[in-house]
This record gives sequence, structure tokens and C-alpha cells, in this order.
Amino acid sequence: MSISEIIISNIMPLFYLALIPIIMLIIKIYGLFIRFSRSGYSLSTGNRFYRTMTDKGAYGEFLVFELLESLGEGSRILTNIYLPADNGRTTEIDLLMVHPTGIYVFESKNCSGLITGDEKDRNWTQCLNDGKKISFYNPVRQNREHIYALMENLRDVGPESFFSYIVFSERSELNKISYSSRNTSVLRRNSLKSALASDISGRRTVLGESEISGIYGILSWYSLADDSVKVNRVRTIREDVE
Repeated sequence: MSISEIIISNIMPLFYLALIPIIMLIIKIYGLFIRFSRSGYSLSTGNRFYRTMTDKGAYGEFLVFELLESLGEGSRILTNIYLPADNGRTTEIDLLMVHPTGIYVFESKNCSGLITGDEKDRNWTQCLNDGKKISFYNPVRQNREHIYALMENLRDVGPESFFSYIVFSERSELNKISYSSRNTSVLRRNSLKSALASDISGRRTVLGESEISGIYGILSWYSLADDSVKVNRVRTIREDVE
């Protein structure tokens, strides 16, 4: 056997071994593309596959949206709703589900690390593995403001029919979170489906098919807002944090 043949015989197994993670990545991306294509997320948000997969926040929203779709028929899902608030500013709702048992409002936080905070705090903290700490606006308070804005625009729906869900990534730890508000849940995404199924089964029907369609029609006007509204919302978030 020549030297070149010996080199090739030694390199080829390493070459094939190096191909395995690349092939696995391709398979994973293809699987995500199929799921994305079957979901109504792109139609609801206007986000294409590449942007959704490369934007942490959009990807987290997609995973929650996909989960809500799996609950079955009878509900309507909306994303990125920009509602006028009573203070003259605009509030953005990540995800909302209009269901026969009520209106479910979701604040998606696709972040990792240890999450600490109390319902009464203005800001919560994300503690990363490298010791870095990031402060962000209290999501329980944030979603409460979303629900207040919804109640202002949906006067026929009673406050007892609104439910708040703060959804963190599976990569987060939530053992230092404190809250006591009624109809509020703070949980990780991998617990959301079972929690929703349990909650829904224990609640009575309050909205008929025509009411659901009517609410969906009203809120659809505030979805997929133009850039000027989004810029105003970003400015509002910065003011809240500061």
C-alpha cells in the first residue's frame, strides 16, 4: 500500500465522522422547516422561516404558537397585537388565544439562566451561568397591563375571563419566583401544554363561536402593526426599564 493510500485510509473515517454532526444539523433544520410550514405562525406574524429561526424572541413565540395550535379546534390565535393603552401609549401582546373558556394572554420570555423576581418588583433578574445579571421589566406586571388594555377594547368580556401566562424557556430556572395574582401562571414552556389542558378542563364555557369570531375580528385590526407603531412601542419599553 502506498503512502497516499495509507493517508486516505486514515483520513476517510475521520471525514465521515465529521459529517455526522453536519447531517444531524441538516435533519434538524429540515424538521423545523416542515413544522414551520405546517404552522399558521408565518401567516399570523409575517415572519419567514430564516428570521424566526435566527431571532431568539421570534423562535420562542413560534414554539408557543405551535403548542397552542396543537390544542385543537375551537380557538383563535393572534400574535404581536399593538393595543392603545389608557396612558396614550401602545402595549404589545406577544400571543393571545381566544378560547370558549376565555381569553388567554401569553408573554413569551425565551431566555435561559436563573430567573428571580417578585410580583411586586418593578424589574426581575436573569442570572446567567457566567455570573452576568440582566434586568428586565416584571413580566407579571407587563402582562397585567396587556390585559387592562384588552379589557378597555373588549368591554363585553368580564375581567374573570382573562388569563395570564408568563412562559419561559426550558433552559431557565424558576425556583425563585414569587406571585399570588389570580388567573396568573409563571412556568416553563415544556409545562405549558399540560398546564393549559388542565386549566381549560376546569373552566366553564363563556364565549360562543360568534363571540370568538367577533373578538378575533376586533383584535386582528391591531395585529401586524406598521413600523411607526413598533418604534413607539420600543421607546415605551425603554422608558419603562429606565
